[in-house]
Amino acid sequence: MNEENDMVPIDEKLNITKSETENIKNLIYTIRGKQVMLDSDVAMLYQYTTKNINKAMKRNINRFPEDFCFQLTEKEAENLRFQFGTSSLRSR
Repeated sequence: MNEENDMVPIDEKLNITKSETENIKNLIYTIRGKQVMLDSDVAMLYQYTTKNINKAMKRNINRFPEDFCFQLTEKEAENLRFQFGTSSLRSR
């Protein structure tokens, strides 16, 4: 197979392709100097609802570093809205 092909898995265990990796990279934002993903994007990747992702995280909070999760301020959420080019955060 041609190595330039986007459908060539770059990780055999996870079976992630180059194009999928690029799509995931587009879901990462820098907020408070940290690279983060929105809970709704994590839920979409794992094919769960955002509500269930958040419930699972809260049930297992001791497994995550203290700064792993945080709530966006109104200003941070507003900045993301402008970045998305929409009037509200993406709904999923």
